[in-house]
Amino acid sequence: MPRKPFHRSLLALSATALAVAPLLAITGPPAQAAQTAQTADCPWMNVRQSPDDRARLLLKASTLDQELRWLDEQAANNPTQTTFNGVTYPVQVACTPTVTYSDGPDAIRNPGGVTAFPAPIAQAATWDVGLAQAKGRALADEAFGKKRNVMLAPGIASGRTPLSGRTPEYLGEDTLLAGTLAAAGVKGIQQEGKVGATLKHYVANEQELDRQTSSSNLDERTFHEVYDLPFKVALQADPASVMCSYNQVNHVYACENPILDALRADTGWKGYVMSDFGSVHSTAPSLKAGLDQELNRPIWYTPDRIKAALAEGGITRKDIDSAAFRVVRTYFKAGLFDHPLPAEAAADVSTAQHRATARQIVEQGSVLLKNSGVLPLKDRKQKIAVIGPTASNTPNANGISARTACSELFRTTPSVTCDPISPLDGITARAARSGSTVTFANGDDVAAAAAVAKAADVVFVFGWSGMGEFTDLTSLSLAQNGDALINAVTVANPNTVAVLETGSAVTMPWLGQVKAVVEAWYPGQQQGNALARLLWGDVNFTGKLPMTFPKSEADLPTPTVAQYPGTVVDGIRQVDYSEGLAVGHKWYDSQGIDPLFEFGHGLSYTRFAYDRLRVKAAEAGIEVSFRVRNTGDRAGTETPQVYLTLPAATGEPGKRLVGFGQVALAPGSARTVSVTIREGSADHPLSIWDTRADQWRTLPGSYRLQVGGSSRDLPLSTRLKLG
Repeated sequence: MPRKPFHRSLLALSATALAVAPLLAITGPPAQAAQTAQTADCPWMNVRQSPDDRARLLLKASTLDQELRWLDEQAANNPTQTTFNGVTYPVQVACTPTVTYSDGPDAIRNPGGVTAFPAPIAQAATWDVGLAQAKGRALADEAFGKKRNVMLAPGIASGRTPLSGRTPEYLGEDTLLAGTLAAAGVKGIQQEGKVGATLKHYVANEQELDRQTSSSNLDERTFHEVYDLPFKVALQADPASVMCSYNQVNHVYACENPILDALRADTGWKGYVMSDFGSVHSTAPSLKAGLDQELNRPIWYTPDRIKAALAEGGITRKDIDSAAFRVVRTYFKAGLFDHPLPAEAAADVSTAQHRATARQIVEQGSVLLKNSGVLPLKDRKQKIAVIGPTASNTPNANGISARTACSELFRTTPSVTCDPISPLDGITARAARSGSTVTFANGDDVAAAAAVAKAADVVFVFGWSGMGEFTDLTSLSLAQNGDALINAVTVANPNTVAVLETGSAVTMPWLGQVKAVVEAWYPGQQQGNALARLLWGDVNFTGKLPMTFPKSEADLPTPTVAQYPGTVVDGIRQVDYSEGLAVGHKWYDSQGIDPLFEFGHGLSYTRFAYDRLRVKAAEAGIEVSFRVRNTGDRAGTETPQVYLTLPAATGEPGKRLVGFGQVALAPGSARTVSVTIREGSADHPLSIWDTRADQWRTLPGSYRLQVGGSSRDLPLSTRLKLG
């Protein structure tokens, strides 16, 4: 694979997003209350000046050592402290804020008093831009109340393999969907102008195995079209920072790779780049490449090492000044100087509104994968069996409970207390309204569970699979013999619904035996209430898969050891991205492989029909309109999806998602949906990356446009001639 850095794009990216809901801009000026901080001794506290001018004034008043404090998280964030990890700095200049970072795309990392939201993969399954923004705003509100004002969220990856341990922390396998929802999350986090957002982990960080000693080796076109592009889409929301990842990209560590400088050059983004914890491996190469701040304690960005690099000519004073300026300017722009953190962290920052948002994400993000008529449950007296360890808050013999499924993302960093309303509690409370009875078995004794199932009218059997940071999955099977449990239950009672609480795709050898399947992901603290409402049809299912579910591991886009997990050479695991552009649903399309459940799939308690497709050229781009009708007898929300297949000459596999939206319809009603495909928009829907010209290029030819409810259910189709 080539070792040279990728070329920079010659095109500036448009600030217009493609999805039906537009991308969102960062918040405006700081609150007027901040003006009280303005003093003659601190001219940078004049809120009437721009963030650029304020940053210049502050740095002009700083010594070199004070300036160097901004290049390390701990030193930057504790202005009166002078020693960090044995490294001594002078006290920072006056009127600088305390800045505290918080991990947590799913919850603020804190022992208690915060909302445990569902996993981001569940957020992605909502396909709801407004809800993503609402969650981001709630996270920022709780972060600030807990004395945190930089969020290390949201996260993006490209879903190269569903075995990747951090799959539940990300937003699915599709460029447009992930980038758009991440942008909405950034908007929400930064909406009040008090907390900054961080996009992570940049880039091609697609596995946990040897993540700090692996190289993601890929060609230039694949880099731009698959792995870089969702970040470029999300950057339109102007996040405060981007976090570079642990891995190498083509044999150069991401945090010292020229791709960092290109990230700014291609987009005009002016935020700062921080490292991940321990992902820095050099001083001069990292600073030169565009890494502005070392996360956590100073190691490579200590004053001694930076001054030595300056003396040796590896860096210039301008490099130092530019890095410090980007950090300080961003802190001003994000409102950190003008909205001091509270003196004390609140004991409980979770509000009724935040919990309602968490419940809404479960309701809209749970996906009805299969339904043979057993759902929704009728409001009549019946015997209900609930089976499986994650259904109850009481741990089974292996310590598994509803808390496990709620807080699985926190198992490696147990810093969030997750005390959920369990599915058993939610189902029991809802059943009581119709006089139904509920019996429970945790599944430790399969024979006993089967006996409980046999005596019931309907069975809900819960299967789960645990995953998280530091390790990858070894298979896509359910954990702790979950497949055998479901199989035994269905043999005892065919009127069974399987409810899956997983962070990624799973295989389903029992699929033909169950009447229905619900994918609930890791549903957070509101799981019991939300699932009960869905199962009885108090709310309708709207979720759509943000990732493909394969029939078996043999169908994955990474079938060889060289592709995944890679082979170790001289201490570095070399991972060959030879599948190129064929990632996610594009792989299954291009290879003619039928998945278990396709990207974008999700059933409802009603039915939708599509017709009246119209396509026309306009000054803004290609205007696509079509009608969606609710042909069933219940109200429901559909997520229409627009896909584009490029001409064969482009070498593009499968088809691209180029637009999506949501439409709520009463029974029998219809609505016309319009999508504009803009050639210059951030996700480049009509273009490929031209490696010779080093830019995006639209090739002439016949393009196939399709519209429908999933990537494999596309009843409307037409062709476009371009060029």
